[in-house]
Amino acid sequence: MEATTARTPASRYVAAHLAALRAAAAILAARPRPMEGRRRRLRSAWELLPEAEPHLAEWAAYFSVSAAKRAAAEAGVVRGISAADADEILAEAETFVSTVEDLLGVPVQPQLPAEVPLAG
Repeated sequence: MEATTARTPASRYVAAHLAALRAAAAILAARPRPMEGRRRRLRSAWELLPEAEPHLAEWAAYFSVSAAKRAAAEAGVVRGISAADADEILAEAETFVSTVEDLLGVPVQPQLPAEVPLAG
């Protein structure tokens, strides 16, 4: 919802990417893997996702590549993010989140409107 109502391409891009990241985290939380040894390097959700759900590997690769652009936008470097870039990642994130919801058996709920009119 936040991504669809964002005012700038950069904020739309960031919000969409974060929605996808939250969905990936949900998969990783639902399918925990045992820790091997105590000292393991930190790995991103996008690196771990194909191990938890191999058929999401293409999604992981897509969002892994776009993570650098999201980080740049969060740091204020927004000139490299066009409206088309934001629209693309928003569409991909919506599809990815829906895919994850299906995998996890999350009941489908209609999205509430961004602004709810007040009763007169």
